[in-house]
Amino acid sequence: MTPKSQLAGIGYGLLAYVIWGFFPLFFRQLSHVSPMDVLSNRAVWACIFVSLLLTLRQRWSKVLAVFQTPRQLAMLALAALLVGSNWLMFLWAVAHQQVVASSLGYFLTPLINVLLGLIVLKERLNRLEWISVAFAVAAIANEVATLGSLPWVSLFLAATFGTYGLVRKQVPVDALSGLWLETLAMLPICGLYALWEMQSGHMVFAAHDTTTASLLVGAGVLTALPLMAFAAATQRLDLATVGMLMYINPTMQFGTAIWIFGEPMQTERLISFGLIWIGLFIFSWSMWQKYRRPA
Repeated sequence: MTPKSQLAGIGYGLLAYVIWGFFPLFFRQLSHVSPMDVLSNRAVWACIFVSLLLTLRQRWSKVLAVFQTPRQLAMLALAALLVGSNWLMFLWAVAHQQVVASSLGYFLTPLINVLLGLIVLKERLNRLEWISVAFAVAAIANEVATLGSLPWVSLFLAATFGTYGLVRKQVPVDALSGLWLETLAMLPICGLYALWEMQSGHMVFAAHDTTTASLLVGAGVLTALPLMAFAAATQRLDLATVGMLMYINPTMQFGTAIWIFGEPMQTERLISFGLIWIGLFIFSWSMWQKYRRPA
């Protein structure tokens, strides 16, 4: 792989993770709209936007090929359920001043991926990976001691996004076609929700002021752009480098929650983040050694 290609990959990776990192700032502007309304609009406008991209790039043949494979369609429907649930919880967290919990969830995601690989794919962990998992478990235990209950928001975000990655990894469909099919699978649920709300006089896809309507359309576009950039990055970089870049998103969310939104940060909770950061450093070091080791 040429240095120019690697540099382009880093650029695409930075673009993806920085956009995701700014999500709390963007979606806070829609806090007056219910999370399910935002999710429904996000799915519809993302589907429309990706449809235009598929048409411009003449990629519909790849989408049609998936319809001939029922198993892939079923897996993508499951992926849509997982990522849709993740989006909904993230939107709820932003609207209810829980961005710190959201950030912790996305910090936990790589370590959840390790556990899923161990349990589902029967992968073996090396000593450093076991140590990183131990730090994550210690962080969750500290959260329970601090909050008096399990950190449900963080665990739900980590579990759904980690499982989404596991499911998506097993479906050999490109990012653009996969995203279109995933958003398409969400539309029946969003449509039923809109019809249900219409009975009480609430319009999910209409009756918004110009600013809100523009933000809802933008939410669909912002859903697609970082996923496309992420796919381009993974094609040009090894997994260790992609993994290192991954921490930009939750780090930006954490900074946004504390310094912009002014969410409270107990000293005890800083211990949880400290344990997670140590675990992630050990995990990243292990991954770097694994992918840099000569064949």
